[in-house]
Amino acid sequence: MLSALRPPRTIYQVWKSLPEGTLCQIINNTLVVAPAPLDAHQSVLNDINIELSLFVRKKNIGKVRIAPYDVHFSKLNIFQPDIIFIANNNLENIESKGLTGAPDLVIEILSPATAKKDLSEKKEVYEQYGVKEYFVVDPESKIVRQFILKGKSFSELPKAIAIIDSALLKVKIKF
Repeated sequence: MLSALRPPRTIYQVWKSLPEGTLCQIINNTLVVAPAPLDAHQSVLNDINIELSLFVRKKNIGKVRIAPYDVHFSKLNIFQPDIIFIANNNLENIESKGLTGAPDLVIEILSPATAKKDLSEKKEVYEQYGVKEYFVVDPESKIVRQFILKGKSFSELPKAIAIIDSALLKVKIKF
């Protein structure tokens, strides 16, 4: 925690001074604080996380983390994605403070407070830093948008309903 005699001078310093567990991200050098997710969000997150975690553990192919969990892309972009997958060959990027660098796969469950940023600013950062697969799930309609990194750009695949169909992990998760 920073002293009142030395107030924080950067957004990153303000972020570092927040209490552990604060639902706060830095998106393009702006602090974004959101309320706790709605019940529909948590229900979908839980259903996907259980299936994905069981699959990853059974196959021993990496680790799954859920929010709040910090992903440090840079001091200007520190996100708390809803669900991330880190492949075995990237496990060295897991630190006590969270993940440094891009996860292999990201799943964001839309919330009224974060939906716009999930589909614009955060998507651009995920693309820039090389996230291989990015899923955006609407918890009400259960529509799933899937983006696959091809070269340096995301390509959007056809929408699905209540299915995470990961080409990277070769698994279909129904929720």
